[in-house]
Amino acid sequence: MSAERLYTPQLLAAAMELASYPPIETAPFSGSARSPACGSTLAMDLMLHANGRIERLGMTVRACAVGQAAAAVFARHAAGLTQADIRAAHDSLSAWLDGEGPAPDWPDLGLIAPARDFRGRHGAMLLPWKAAMAALSSAPAAS
Repeated sequence: MSAERLYTPQLLAAAMELASYPPIETAPFSGSARSPACGSTLAMDLMLHANGRIERLGMTVRACAVGQAAAAVFARHAAGLTQADIRAAHDSLSAWLDGEGPAPDWPDLGLIAPARDFRGRHGAMLLPWKAAMAALSSAPAAS
């Protein structure tokens, strides 16, 4: 697959959405993740509802366009999810990237799906889910 098919206008536009999710200095839950393959990083701040579900998020993303687009795809659909939801989505995404399962049921995943053919981008694709799990690791269980 060529880089032209990977870096579509839609993927690049999604990467630009990150300005809508600035860091939240007062967030009670924060976590980060780093891709060992490429060195991309993502720090995530989370505000939760009283029931433990994600209410709002903020991010600092230092990643390639694929990692940035993955962060946007995550951010678009994370509100209302629980720690268990995020873990299940991460595990499904990871299995799919490894060729061991179907594509996860996550909205807009098709936007970054072409990057599956680039193994070096897998770590960047997983960053938002990993950072969210790290942030939620100290949160109370959702009801």
